[in-house]
Amino acid sequence: MNIKIADRTLSLKANFSFKEKIEIARQLEKLSVSAIELPIMENVKTDTLLVKTIAYFVKNAVLSLAAAPTKKGIDDAVLALNTAAKGRVRIELPVSTVGMEYSLHKKPDKMLKLIEELVSYAKEKISDVEFVAVDATRAEVDFLKEAISAARNAGANVITVCDTAAEMMPDEFGAFVKDLAVDGVVCENKNGLAVANAVMAVKNGANTVKTAVSNEIDLLTFAGVIKNCGNNLNIESSVKYTQLNRIINQIDWIMGNANDTKDFVKADDLTDELSLTESDDKQTVLDTVSRLGYDLSEDDSAKVYEEFLRVAANRKVTSKELDAIVATVALQVEPTFKLVNFVVNSGNIITASAQITLDVKGEQKQGISTGDGPIDAAFHAIEQIIGCRYELDDFQIQSVTEGKGAMGNAVVKLRVNGKLYSGNGISTDIIAAAIKAYINAVNKIVYEEA
Repeated sequence: MNIKIADRTLSLKANFSFKEKIEIARQLEKLSVSAIELPIMENVKTDTLLVKTIAYFVKNAVLSLAAAPTKKGIDDAVLALNTAAKGRVRIELPVSTVGMEYSLHKKPDKMLKLIEELVSYAKEKISDVEFVAVDATRAEVDFLKEAISAARNAGANVITVCDTAAEMMPDEFGAFVKDLAVDGVVCENKNGLAVANAVMAVKNGANTVKTAVSNEIDLLTFAGVIKNCGNNLNIESSVKYTQLNRIINQIDWIMGNANDTKDFVKADDLTDELSLTESDDKQTVLDTVSRLGYDLSEDDSAKVYEEFLRVAANRKVTSKELDAIVATVALQVEPTFKLVNFVVNSGNIITASAQITLDVKGEQKQGISTGDGPIDAAFHAIEQIIGCRYELDDFQIQSVTEGKGAMGNAVVKLRVNGKLYSGNGISTDIIAAAIKAYINAVNKIVYEEA
């Protein structure tokens, strides 16, 4: 039997930047996990752009996004997934008596109606829907069976139960899964039994196990069990075991860096509590700019502060917005490179490739390259034209308008000899915005070097 591994690393709370989230998703895609899970979107505009960007890189794994437990939450999730090759909406609801009343203030009969309503509504919008019964091992068994039946009848493709309490022994949990005939399991590791419980669930009919890197059911440990004991258990998975340790180490390194204290921070690492208002003086603003890693001239510092005051007159300015202000107004130069056109190809059965044409002082030059995803390929094609590769320090995309035709503002940071240069680009197309931002940053580097 082929066991599907759905990884929850990105669903857990962690201080990941935009770039780190994308890189973790790329590594999980390389590892060939069956699904990559994302949490409920907190900021619909910016998180939608994140999901769409990840979707460019994830073609083989299912991209699973949790929806807030409302029809609007489902609409938001479906819209965010509309470019995903394999998109799935997850409906996660508590089924224990305490969980239902505490989280959603629902009695059992009302919860059954909510499960049916949300799953059927999601099924109308997207073909792949999962129902996750949270805190299932503490639920009343008869009610839990009714909840699972309601979800199945409403069209759920996958039913998952969560052992949130982590109080069952492996044999008990195996019998529990067999009695319910569910597809997937989530096991907490409070008592060190998560992997054993997952194995017993698989032996009793479950075909999907949810893992995470260095958390819950540890991905490395569980995949190792399948590799070493699969023949005896008559199970296998699609995970690439030859790359397992290397990729897990890479993700661990990213996760470790996300929590390191550094001399400078990224905009994603500054919380809204550090946002600025028009009452903040010039030095406070420039100190924050310095913390973001920029070393501005006196002239550029004046331009940044002037633009900050314009924006701050209407609202608080977050660190991400300050990042975009620097990219927009600092070190604006006559461009050496101008974008003429680009063609990017990507899919789940081809290697991403990019063909880019730039105007270089009146002469058109073309670069063609492949990469680990369309944006990576585009950046390599630009590097081919300019004849130089720069260190990519950070990459962000922020929404500036709403709706299906939302404008995205991309910010690319390149580091040269310890100095940071940022560029920005705006477009309804994520790749176009990224290309424009990269060229904008390169033009600043070339100007200063000249």
